[in-house]
Amino acid sequence: MFALVDGNNFYVSCERVFRPSLNGRPVIVLSSNDGCAIARSNEAKALGIKMGAPWFEIRHLEEQVGLVALSANFALYGDMSDRMMSIAAGLGPVQEIYSIDESFIGLDGVRGDLTKRSHAVRDRINQWIGIPCGVGIGATKTLAKLANHIAKTAERNPGSYPDNLATVCNLVNLPGSDVDAILAATDVGEVWGVGRRIGQQLRDTGVRTVLDLARLSPSMVRDRWSVVLERTVRELQGEPCINMEEAPAPKQQIACTRSFGHPITDISQLIEAVSEFTSRAAAKLRLQSGLAGQILVFAHTSPFRTGPKFSKSVVTPLRRPTADTRLLVKAAVTGISQFYKPGFQLAKAGVMLLDLMPNNVLQGEFDFDASDTRDRSKLMAAMDSINDRFGRGAIHVGSAVGTGPPRDWAMRQDRLTPQYTTKWSDLPVARA
Repeated sequence: MFALVDGNNFYVSCERVFRPSLNGRPVIVLSSNDGCAIARSNEAKALGIKMGAPWFEIRHLEEQVGLVALSANFALYGDMSDRMMSIAAGLGPVQEIYSIDESFIGLDGVRGDLTKRSHAVRDRINQWIGIPCGVGIGATKTLAKLANHIAKTAERNPGSYPDNLATVCNLVNLPGSDVDAILAATDVGEVWGVGRRIGQQLRDTGVRTVLDLARLSPSMVRDRWSVVLERTVRELQGEPCINMEEAPAPKQQIACTRSFGHPITDISQLIEAVSEFTSRAAAKLRLQSGLAGQILVFAHTSPFRTGPKFSKSVVTPLRRPTADTRLLVKAAVTGISQFYKPGFQLAKAGVMLLDLMPNNVLQGEFDFDASDTRDRSKLMAAMDSINDRFGRGAIHVGSAVGTGPPRDWAMRQDRLTPQYTTKWSDLPVARA
């Protein structure tokens, strides 16, 4: 059996922990550069605000109905996620952190009333760190994910499902007839792995509910759609097809891309930005004990602004695979020099590390200059350690610091709240 623990409106909930005055008010969290809504409170959803809604289109609600919009505080959300996941791990012996706010728990071998145990863990998360969450339990990961959706829906919309399914939904303990009734009341698009396009195709063939999908023949689904959807159907029928992954698989590509807070026209600022992005990508690469064989760098103007258009990218092969920030930044800057042209208002740039491999490959298999054999792994480890302790950016490569004006390219976050749990100067103070 599996459980899925999922924080409700996670980014908004993190903000409300330290600002209780936001409770009951419509709140959204905005994306990088305060561009669009990436998290919404239930009150904001009730106003009809869609996920991804551009801020300029809904800004009028700030004055009309008191909508609160906040810049994304990822340092806070990441730390709160770590705290939530450490408590959720007490539900069972195996944990897979699926996303910043979701965690699968393997329940095999856990004795006692799993519904009662889930309520206890959920209450502990809410009491200890202030994050409300839902718990879904099922015989497969797909059913656990679906049960979590049902628990949240029953809590937000009383009457949509039986009240005893709110906050915690255990499909394993329900009679088969009750499970069928719940699946029949749930749209097929709510199934994990059924996207918008496949969902519409299913509806066009008369498969409108989860129960309709669960009753299809797996072999027919494989022939008509794909092996992936066949696996989903088998999971809905109670056959586990998706195993727990206690450690995430290494990424095949690592990217760091950003839209600029303001357009940039100077190559020195572009080099500064790309050097910073490359440094962040290199740190992620070392975190998975990997090496990169190539690096792609790109820059382009905004497709929505008037004026001359520019969009270029280049892939620079590395002489030998590396995770050395210095070498990766050097390659990225070399790529920029190959395609940069003045006279354009650049709106976005980024890097992507390609041809990734484990760092335990035999370096002797690669042909490289004898002058470039210095092992800087300890230097990189020290750099990562200092940045982890004192905050990202405590140590930069020289080209990321720049000597010109302030970072106009940096992400715009005009509505950023304090980093309450990761920065000493932002630590909340309780006064008598």
